[in-house]
Amino acid sequence: MQKRKLGYTALPNTENSIALIKKNKRPTEARQSQRKHAYGRDSEMPQQLDNRIMNKQKRYILQENDLPKQWYNILADMPNKPLPPLNPATKKPVSVDDLAHIFAKACAEQELDTQNAWIDIPEEVQEKYKYYRSTPLVRAYALEEALQTPAHIYFKNESVNPLGSHKVNSALPQCYYCKQEGVTNVTTETGAGQWGAALSYAASVYGLSAAVYQVKISMQQKPYRSLVMRTFGAAVTGSPSMSTRAGKNIITRDPMHQGSLGTAISEAVELATTTPNCKYTLGRC
Repeated sequence: MQKRKLGYTALPNTENSIALIKKNKRPTEARQSQRKHAYGRDSEMPQQLDNRIMNKQKRYILQENDLPKQWYNILADMPNKPLPPLNPATKKPVSVDDLAHIFAKACAEQELDTQNAWIDIPEEVQEKYKYYRSTPLVRAYALEEALQTPAHIYFKNESVNPLGSHKVNSALPQCYYCKQEGVTNVTTETGAGQWGAALSYAASVYGLSAAVYQVKISMQQKPYRSLVMRTFGAAVTGSPSMSTRAGKNIITRDPMHQGSLGTAISEAVELATTTPNCKYTLGRC
């Protein structure tokens, strides 16, 4: 008995079961011709491409002892440095003390540093990094073949760390510096929720209370992201909200406002500047 439509031959065996033998394992000449036409007259077939890269190393992973021990500050090496940010009240370049009203002082110092190209990563942060770093550097052979380029293309696969993005690399040191300075609360904004999840995790690592303002429409569209933040103990509020003066003003003007990163930042900064022992943590894209 044959099942021609499926391309299998059914044979009874001694246990009255059916052994399926797949037929036509190789494509016909017509199919080969179609595939060659699809990939171009002079192009290689996909199987040939697979064979070429099959024995080449795809992923490069650093050992723990080889992980970077310093951050690179590109501002120090720029011959034409960007103009300094201005204090909106005085119209003069902001100082570390100006920024320290909002951020951890160590973060403010790094933000304004234009002299030191290399900044030491605190040893405690290095140890925390080791729980999920290094993430693999991957050679994109298939993309190189598709583009027919002699260039070597690599991408960093940050999806393998617990929070699913690179953003925890910044969240951990920001919370570390806050803890060292006696801060007990941190605030931030988030759009889709990746940065909010990273900050919530980092705050829980260092025993800090976290408040996250998430863009309201994004919070409604991606409720699972706020669940992740709350799992790490963060208080998550859709922005704009009625919990801050900035949020109230926005809602008063437009009760149906769906929110934006601008509204969420305004609320997070206001909470940080009106709450004792609280600092704002800056999200990383």
